[in-house]
Amino acid sequence: MCASSRSPSETIDSSRGRERTLPTMAENNNSPHTPALKEWAAIVHALATGEQVVDLRKGGLREDGRHFAVQSDRFYWYPTYEHQRADLVKPAYAHWVDTSEPADRSITVYAWAEVVATAELTEPQQVEAVAGKSIWSTEYATARLKWKSRDPLWVLLLRTYLLDTPITIPYTDAYGGCTSWVDLDGLPADPTQVPGAPALSDVAFEGRARGVRDALAEVGAPLIDR
Repeated sequence: MCASSRSPSETIDSSRGRERTLPTMAENNNSPHTPALKEWAAIVHALATGEQVVDLRKGGLREDGRHFAVQSDRFYWYPTYEHQRADLVKPAYAHWVDTSEPADRSITVYAWAEVVATAELTEPQQVEAVAGKSIWSTEYATARLKWKSRDPLWVLLLRTYLLDTPITIPYTDAYGGCTSWVDLDGLPADPTQVPGAPALSDVAFEGRARGVRDALAEVGAPLIDR
């Protein structure tokens, strides 16, 4: 699919009128608090535009328990700018990589996601099978597998939703560091109660998800539903 030139704010506007099949808190999470998951701003944009429905996770240097884990089946996206590099995504998407975060480092949250299924990859051929489902370059996806080689590379199949009105959170040092999960002050406890819409229609999402499931099943790494 050709890369879109839409900005996140334009994507939010264009999402109105799409199917609004939203999960409820009771369906997904018994906790009243929803954390945020850090990811490159370019990857969040890809998920928010429906360009991809997966994320590949290995975890940061300061993860709780020293390993990545899915702490919540529902979370807000925390777009980050540090460490982004245009050469680590496919050339068609290099223009999405913008390293110029706000001077005050404020965090604009415009999307959230639910984890539909997960898989743990341990072999290069498994990574290659799913690399085509993401804007990451295959080389970088494989490099993520090799880093912290004793840990698997997680594949998260995700349904991303857009907030009608983005929420800006002031940055504090507590949000920094090499960790995946962060509790952002000022976000609604339950994003399903905030006006918004899915990035993809139900039909479009199921089609993308089926492609991911089939690709991973063929290399012995089937997705496990949450």
